[in-house]
Amino acid sequence: MARMDIAIPNYNYGRFLHDCIASVYRQDIEEIRILIIDNASTDDSVAIARDLAAKDPRIELCLRPENLGQHASFNTAVDWAQSDYFVILCSDDYLPDGALGRAVAALDRHPEAHLAFGDTLFLEDGATPPPGDRGTLQADERVWSGENFLRASCERGRNLIGGPMAVVRTSVQKRAGHFRRDLPHTDDMEMWLRFAAMGPVVEINHVQSIVRIHGSNQSAVVSNVHHWNVASEAAFEAFFSGFGRSLPQARDLLALARRSLSDRAYWCAVSHVLRGEPGVWDLARYAVKLRPTSAVFPPLGYAWRKADLWQRMAAMLPGKSRFHAQQTEP
Repeated sequence: MARMDIAIPNYNYGRFLHDCIASVYRQDIEEIRILIIDNASTDDSVAIARDLAAKDPRIELCLRPENLGQHASFNTAVDWAQSDYFVILCSDDYLPDGALGRAVAALDRHPEAHLAFGDTLFLEDGATPPPGDRGTLQADERVWSGENFLRASCERGRNLIGGPMAVVRTSVQKRAGHFRRDLPHTDDMEMWLRFAAMGPVVEINHVQSIVRIHGSNQSAVVSNVHHWNVASEAAFEAFFSGFGRSLPQARDLLALARRSLSDRAYWCAVSHVLRGEPGVWDLARYAVKLRPTSAVFPPLGYAWRKADLWQRMAAMLPGKSRFHAQQTEP
């Protein structure tokens, strides 16, 4: 059996496929299987995928005659996986040298952990990537208990895994099940909450994935803080009403997530007012919807937890230079 299964969903990203596959070849994993899942691309993706598969027997193809959507590809990958470890790598992204080796080494060292993730580098399309850095297979790492990971996710009101790529134990992925089709932008976030509900996760202090920023990114559709708040709320609601419903602190954690999202929306609305940006009322209404008391009592606790919030707010005010000088005097 192969050590790792790597699924690569693709739609009209033929121009990225070679770089994506090449980054897989530069990993410290010898025993791999690769599945390219094409969602009825209209560019040259299929021809490129067939050429790659013809040159490497480890590459399998799933070439759909019609576009069934990204979740169909993700869930086909979940069903296909059978090796020790599993990862979904979107074809417009790629891996830094040694990323998979670091993740597998971390999970081997921590058999109680179900998932390994690291930092994500977001790179403008066409920008020159940094030099390859294989680094060490034992980068600094932190093991989160599942409970602490869930609580931190709720306290911050967001996905703690900054990019879409994480290496998981295949057996645990089978227990976690399929990605939810009703979460077009935060399906991965909800999935990582499921993993945390089942046990610890490992955070690696190293860039583990590189995401290209271009106009066709799925995340490009989500254009502002308000839309991301709404998408994140949907992930929390889906998790705590479904997979995480039976957790002992499910109700309290969901309340914590709602409060965090409300507080962020409130202070983003304040910053939009100071900068003269649109969207103030969307943010304000959202903050009050999730936490009605914020209509009367500003969420000062959130502001105090954000060490630099007051300085950033002050920088938006008239006379900001004098204010900053007064604040920094001994």
